[in-house]
Amino acid sequence: MIAFILLVALAPLSHFVPSKRQRRQAQLREAAALAGLFVEFRPLPGSGPDTGNDPPVIYYGLRLAPSPGRGRRRSAWLRQGDNWRGVASREVPPAPLQGCPPPVLAASIDEASCGIYWREDGDTATVAVLRDILQRWQLQLDA
Repeated sequence: MIAFILLVALAPLSHFVPSKRQRRQAQLREAAALAGLFVEFRPLPGSGPDTGNDPPVIYYGLRLAPSPGRGRRRSAWLRQGDNWRGVASREVPPAPLQGCPPPVLAASIDEASCGIYWREDGDTATVAVLRDILQRWQLQLDA
């Protein structure tokens, strides 16, 4: 009886123990931070208002240096299979995006960053691949 009472009393504390998925996400986000990327929740480019039914989409981005002499453009591309299509234009996607792993859903560039959108369906090796892609993209933008 005492053991049962203790279990009932301690049961609410189990909600504070991270799940396996939460531990994996924390590991991915830590790997991203150590690789120089930042992580944000962002709406998928071209999507409407959030209905609350879609799983969260995570943006892994790389900050871009300010460029006073030239304006940064705003562009986004959605991935459909192995192909990319522009969200608001027919602009050709950057070449580095062709090497994106399958979990990547979209990519975008704005004044401050370039990055990819995904649902964190991968491991730390996937984060390393994403970092390499974003660094190649950054070099292409600075050229």
